[in-house]
Amino acid sequence: MPLTPATRLGPYEIVAPLGAGGMGEVYRARDSRLGREIALKVLPADLAGDEERQRRFEQEALATARLNHPNILQVFDVGQHDGMPYLVTELLEGETLRQRLEAGALPLRKAIELASAIASGLGAAHQQGIVHRDLKPENLFVTREGHVKILDFGLARLARSGDADLTIEVQTSAGMVMGTAGYMSPEQVRGQKVDHHSDIFSFGAILYEMLTARRAFRRDTPADTMSAILSEEPDLETIPLVLQRIVRHCLEKSPGERFHSAYDLAFQLESIAGSGSHALAAIEAPAPRSAVQFRSITHRRGIVYSARFAPDGQTILYSASWDGGAAQVFMWRAESPEAIALPLPEAHLLAVSRNGEIAINLSPRWAHNGSWVGTLATAPLFGGAPRQVENDVMWADFDPVRSTLATVRDTPGRGTVESPPGNVLCETGGYFSDVRWSPTGEWIAFIEHPIARDDRGWVAIVDRAGNKRTLTNSHPSIQGLAWSRAGDEIWFTAVPPDGGLESRRSLHAVNLEGEQRFVSGFPGAARVLDIAPDGRLLLARDSARIGMMGKAPGEGDERDLSWLDWCFPSDFSADGTWVVFEEDGVSADYVVALRTSDGGPAIKLGDGSAKAISRDGRWVLAQRPRPGAPLELLPAGAGRARTIPVGEIEIAETRWLPDGKRVFCTGRSAERTRAYLLDLESGRFEALDLDRPDRVLGAAVTADGHRAAISFVDGRSVVVPLNGGAITDGPVLEAGEMIIAFSADGDWLFTEKWRAQSIQVDRVHVDGTRREPWKVLSPRDGSGMVLAFRARIALDGDAYAYACYRILSDLYVAEGLA
Repeated sequence: MPLTPATRLGPYEIVAPLGAGGMGEVYRARDSRLGREIALKVLPADLAGDEERQRRFEQEALATARLNHPNILQVFDVGQHDGMPYLVTELLEGETLRQRLEAGALPLRKAIELASAIASGLGAAHQQGIVHRDLKPENLFVTREGHVKILDFGLARLARSGDADLTIEVQTSAGMVMGTAGYMSPEQVRGQKVDHHSDIFSFGAILYEMLTARRAFRRDTPADTMSAILSEEPDLETIPLVLQRIVRHCLEKSPGERFHSAYDLAFQLESIAGSGSHALAAIEAPAPRSAVQFRSITHRRGIVYSARFAPDGQTILYSASWDGGAAQVFMWRAESPEAIALPLPEAHLLAVSRNGEIAINLSPRWAHNGSWVGTLATAPLFGGAPRQVENDVMWADFDPVRSTLATVRDTPGRGTVESPPGNVLCETGGYFSDVRWSPTGEWIAFIEHPIARDDRGWVAIVDRAGNKRTLTNSHPSIQGLAWSRAGDEIWFTAVPPDGGLESRRSLHAVNLEGEQRFVSGFPGAARVLDIAPDGRLLLARDSARIGMMGKAPGEGDERDLSWLDWCFPSDFSADGTWVVFEEDGVSADYVVALRTSDGGPAIKLGDGSAKAISRDGRWVLAQRPRPGAPLELLPAGAGRARTIPVGEIEIAETRWLPDGKRVFCTGRSAERTRAYLLDLESGRFEALDLDRPDRVLGAAVTADGHRAAISFVDGRSVVVPLNGGAITDGPVLEAGEMIIAFSADGDWLFTEKWRAQSIQVDRVHVDGTRREPWKVLSPRDGSGMVLAFRARIALDGDAYAYACYRILSDLYVAEGLA
C-alpha cells in the first residue's frame, strides 16, 4: 500500500506522493539531516520479492549513481527499509516532456536547446557504458527553469563490464522486447542486442515529436507501431531542412548508419543553437513569398563553377563538371530542354562582355577553396578558338566601359588585383576572389581572404587609381559576389560573422558606405553568381564536404574516416592506430579531434587547427587560426592542456620527436623561413641553421629523430640534422610536390603531388638518385570531386589517410529577390 505522509524511511520523512509507475512509487520527502526536500522512489513491498524487478531497481540505482551530469537526474542515496528498496534523488519542479508536448510542438529554438541537452546527457551515460533503453518523453523532465533531466535508468544495462561489485546485467531471454512501443529502435523491436545506437534512435523519435507534435511511428496498435519502426520512414517535410538531416540520421534503420555517438549529435545541435541570429532566423523563416520563384536549370550530378547572363539577358552560360568528367562551358536557354556544351577545351567560365566575348580559364587546377588557377583566354561567344592572354590567373572580369580585363593572380604569399593585367591595383598576403567591375566601370569589387585555402574573408572595392576600401566585417565563409542591377550595392553570399556549424552561406547586400543588410536565407549553401538588369539572380546551391578516407594497419581496403563535414588528417601515432585531424566546419576556430584509424568514435580534444600527435598518441599539438596564436598542447586522455607562446614565429610544420619532449618546427619570421627544435617543458625554441626566403610545403622526421626533411614551394628540399651537423640539399622535387613522411629505415621520402581528383604518392631516395611510384590515392566516386589532398602516412607506411573535397551543385534562376 502507498506510504502515508510522516512515514519515515531512515532519515527521510514522506511528505506527499508524486507519482507511480511500473518501476515503483515516487514521493516528496524531507531529509532530516540536511534539512532539504528530496524525491524518494521505492519498490513496493508486494513487488520487492520479484527477483527481476528487484534486479532492475538495483540496476537503476547503480547506473544512475555513477553519472554526474547536469542533464541527468542526480542520485543522493540508496537503501532499504523494512524490505523495501529505495532511491533518493534531487527533487524536480516542473513537468515531463510528455506534459509539455500536450500543448503542441515546441518553438524551434527551445526544441534545439532541449535536444542538445538531452544528447549531452546521453553522451555522458554512454561514455560510462550505460544504455538507457527506454528513452521517451515520459522519462524526460523539464524543470521550471527550463532545464531538462533524463529520468529512469530502470531498463538501462551496463554495456561494459567493470568492477564486479558495481556491474549488474539484466538477464533477458532471447527475443525478449524491452522498451516502449513508438520509441524503440529496430534492434529492440527484433529483440536483438542493443547498444548506445539504440538510444540515438529513440532520441530521433523524440526530437521529431518536439518539432512536429506528432509521434514518428504512431499506429493503431503496438504491433503496427513496431512494424512501422522496422519498415517505414516518418514524414520530415514540415521540419526545417537543417534539422531534417539530423532526425533522419538518428532514425536510420541500421545502427551503424546513425550518429557515431550522442556527443557527435550534441555537438551538431549545440552548434546550431549557437550559430547566431541570422542563421536561426533563416531556419525559422516562413516559406518564401509567392513572388519569389526559383527555377532549376541543371539536373546532373557534379559541380557548377560559375555562371553569367549573356548580353541578351535570356541566355545563360555556365561551366560545370558532370559525373566526374572534365570542366566544360555550357549554354542554356529557356526554350531548350537541356544545355548545350560549347566547342571549347576543358575550361571554367570567368566573364561575359557586353559585346558577347567570353573570358575562360583553360586547364584549371584547384588553388584555394572556391578558386581555381589556369590560363586566361578569351573567345567569341558564338564560335571561334580561344586566344590565350595570361598565365596563372584565378579570376577575371570585363571592364564595361573600356573593355579591358581586371584579373586576380595568385603567387605563394601574395595575391593581386590587376587592371589591365600586369598593373597591380592592390595586393594581399592571402588571396582574392570573385572580382567584378561595377556597371559604371568606377569600382572593382572582390572578396579578400586572409588565409590561403580558407574561404573566410570580407568584401572590398578598389578604384582605377588603387584606392582600396573594405566594406564588411570578416565572414567565416564567403563565396559569390555580384553588383546589384542599380550598381548601388554589392550582393554576396556568406555565413554570418557569428555563424557556426550548420550555418550556410546566405544572401547579403552592402552599399559603398559599408551599410549591410540581410537579403535571404536558403536551404543549403548558396553562391550568388550574377544579377541580370531585370533583377533576376543566378544562384548555385552547393552541398560541399571534405571527407577523410584512410586505411588502418594490416587492412587492405580504405574506409571513410570522416566525422562531420570538413575533415583534414594531420598526423598519425607511430603505430598508425590513431589519426589526429581537424574539423573545420564546426566553428571559426576549428576543432581538433582524434579517432582510431579503424573507424572508432571521434574524440574532440579542443579548438584549433591540428598540427601533430606524439609518437605514443598521448599528446596533440594545435594552434588556433589567428596571427600570433600560441601553440596548444592538448592531452589525448587525462591531463591538462597548456599553451606555448610562439612570439613572432608563424608556425608552418610541426613533427614530434620520438623522445616525446621535443618537436621539430618550421616557421616564418621577418619574411624568412627558419627551423626550430621546441623544448616542450621549457617552451623554448632553439633555432637551427636554416634561413631562406622560400615557403615550406611539407616536412618529415625520421623514426629515430636524428634527421628532418623539408620541401619548399619551388620543389627544392633540404635535409636537416637534429643532433648537430650541416644542413644538406635533399632531392629536387616537382614544383608543388611536398614531403609527407620518411620510410621506417630513413632512406626514402614519401612525397605527394595533387592531381585534381587524386594524389600521386611517390618514394624518393634521400640522395635524389631514385624515384618510384608508391600509390595513387583517390575515392571511387569522382562526381563533384574538387581535390584529393593532404595525405598523411604512418611511420611504417602501412596506414594512411587523405582528404577528399567534393561539391555537388545545382544552378537556379531566382526571381523576386531584387
